[in-house]
Amino acid sequence: MEIMLFSNGKVAGNTELLEYGYEWIESAMERTKAKKLLFIPYAMIRSSYDERARQLREGFARFGCDVTSIDTVSDPVRAIEEADGFLVSGGNTWVLNKMLHDLGLVRPLRKAILMHNKLYIGWSAGTNIAAPTIRTTNDMPIVTAAILPSLNLVPFQINPHYIEATIEGHMGETRDERIEEFLVVNPHEVVAGIPEGTMLQVSGRTLRYFSANGKPMKLFRAAQEPCYYRQDESIQFLMEHGC
Repeated sequence: MEIMLFSNGKVAGNTELLEYGYEWIESAMERTKAKKLLFIPYAMIRSSYDERARQLREGFARFGCDVTSIDTVSDPVRAIEEADGFLVSGGNTWVLNKMLHDLGLVRPLRKAILMHNKLYIGWSAGTNIAAPTIRTTNDMPIVTAAILPSLNLVPFQINPHYIEATIEGHMGETRDERIEEFLVVNPHEVVAGIPEGTMLQVSGRTLRYFSANGKPMKLFRAAQEPCYYRQDESIQFLMEHGC
């Protein structure tokens, strides 16, 4: 497997999508030799599929890659089978997950990634759907869909855009409190909170955490104090779904 799960698409000062992760992506490209990438933009609500595809095409040209948007092909399943890898956009996780299920693309994607070792690069919503379910997304369910199971590429839940903050005057739950509520109801789960500018990568069966800004990953377990993991600290135990 070669799976790259980014918290977000850009950090301050970036002009290109995933620019802060280009060095990490380049290493993955060298390992996988991926050249034909399929862009899956279904999470995008407020932006043009075509414009985002153009941006990715220009950005990934530096790696010698060609990018095709799945909405432009006549046979999405065949496009998945013929691609070397996938770019899955951020946006609304509920819409993305519903579209993949409605179009019958979950099984073909899992087969391509898990059985044929095709490269998967997701950010934000594209990272959420790599978990077993989308129950730890930050997004509103703006579509009528109660579809929670997702691609299940990794055996733990992820909370992208994780922020450890309390806003003055805000009386709603903090992110930590929301995750704590999830774990009260689902005590067998663990949740990896990954802040902006960070990435989880699975290469083979090896899981690593990368941070462009030094921010740690925050790991949540039921009835336990959260703990922090920084880049190069071992988090391999998360792949064993026993934690």
